Amino acid sequence: MISQELTNYERIARAIDYLKANFKRQPSLEEVAENVYLSPYHFQRMFTEWAGVSPKKFTQYLSVEYAKGLLKEKQASLFDTALETGLSGTGRLHDLFMKIEGMTPGEYKNGGEALSINYSFAESPFGPLILAATPKGLCYLAFGEDRDLAFRQLQEQFPNARYQQLLDMIQQNALYFFTQDWSTLENVKLHLKGTSFQLKVWEALLQIPMGDLSTYGKVAAAAQADRAYQAVGTAIGNNPVAFLIPCHRVIRSNGELGEYHWGSTRKMAIIGWEAARHDRS
Repeated sequence: MISQELTNYERIARAIDYLKANFKRQPSLEEVAENVYLSPYHFQRMFTEWAGVSPKKFTQYLSVEYAKGLLKEKQASLFDTALETGLSGTGRLHDLFMKIEGMTPGEYKNGGEALSINYSFAESPFGPLILAATPKGLCYLAFGEDRDLAFRQLQEQFPNARYQQLLDMIQQNALYFFTQDWSTLENVKLHLKGTSFQLKVWEALLQIPMGDLSTYGKVAAAAQADRAYQAVGTAIGNNPVAFLIPCHRVIRSNGELGEYHWGSTRKMAIIGWEAARHDRS
């Protein structure tokens, strides 16, 4: 029987191909499970273990990626995009974008045109910083010696937003963490643009105490994505808020520091600085 000959990997690959080909119909869990000869319960569990997300969430990612192409490349209307993506209307398209992308479909189409962003430059114990915030919270923090380059990289995130060089209270609260108590992190509001999976990984990073280190495997487990190591590593590397979301506290299981977006030397310096502060507390 073909159902007995399929390996778990082949079932997942077959399910992914089926979802890619049929996502516009928004197929049910039962339909996809039947296609790979599993009960809905066992298929849901197996797919989540292998892909790191549920079949429903994976379908949502496919829908959003398709909608993004229609909005940006073909400049389709929100209504036409919703219908072409297989959604019942612009309301569902809006909810899906907010859940997956952290912004409305209109904001995505306009490259952040509706956003007003304040930004500033500052010094830290680990070199110059650029910070940026929307009225909702801090949306960007990165190390960078070249201010022009740092600002261009910020603009790449929200190419059509309105920018004003201004140090507001949201940015000031973020800067306090280089000199004050780390435990007051909840006082900083974050406005992050990312998928639900990325947000889950970044939330797991926030659970690593100051002065401690973790591994990619432990972060994957905390994000309930034990098998999705590569996806977890990518999400860690895409962290838009340096230092405050402590991706520098993640090392390889063999003890090596591993990669760091802003350089391995800076990563070592931050880890040592935090360890010294932790020992004094």
